[in-house]
Amino acid sequence: MISWVMMMMISCRADEVDTTLGFTDLPFNTSYYHLHKPYDLPETQRYSFAGGVHRLWVYATDKPYRRGSPTKPRTELMISGYVYNSGIWQIEGQAFVPNGTNGACILQVFGGSGEVGHRTTLMLRVYNGSLTYYRSPVLVPSIFDRWFRVNVIHHVAAALLEVYVDGVLLYQAPGRGGTTHFFKLGVYGQDDMSYYMEARWKDVRILYKNATAST
Repeated sequence: MISWVMMMMISCRADEVDTTLGFTDLPFNTSYYHLHKPYDLPETQRYSFAGGVHRLWVYATDKPYRRGSPTKPRTELMISGYVYNSGIWQIEGQAFVPNGTNGACILQVFGGSGEVGHRTTLMLRVYNGSLTYYRSPVLVPSIFDRWFRVNVIHHVAAALLEVYVDGVLLYQAPGRGGTTHFFKLGVYGQDDMSYYMEARWKDVRILYKNATAST
């Protein structure tokens, strides 16, 4: 007899797609990203890169990324070395969030209209052990202490975003305006943030496709 869990796993595998087909891989290295961290600390106290894994952590009591900023503490890779204002963009990566991290954004598409506080187009956050789109809805429960693959696709002109986890489309969201964008990975404190926040990323890819290309 096939259990309900096994049936769900079979169903999910059947729905998995390779979201990168038709896209072009762009270079991803330190020429294309830099670190946002508490301004008063050296990089090594909040970030490491070893064995292909970017490990980023921050404390709720840390300073913001620049002196005088009203924003909450963060340690993020700001991936801003591309001209990201048209076409179809995608970020892919394997993410790992240790148990206890809460109220943290682990991935964002920065750049919005600025209206009603919309400086971002998308945020993936962690609340109560679940991956969420902003504060809600919950996209994936029980993400702690395991690797999972994230793909976010942004159709810039169409103002549409798609969120995939482990190859399965989980959410579609409208864009929030803005004339230019970039991706950010790591931990950025949000409402109800825990004292300690950490995220790890590996196998990160940035991909692009012309909006007129066949999908």
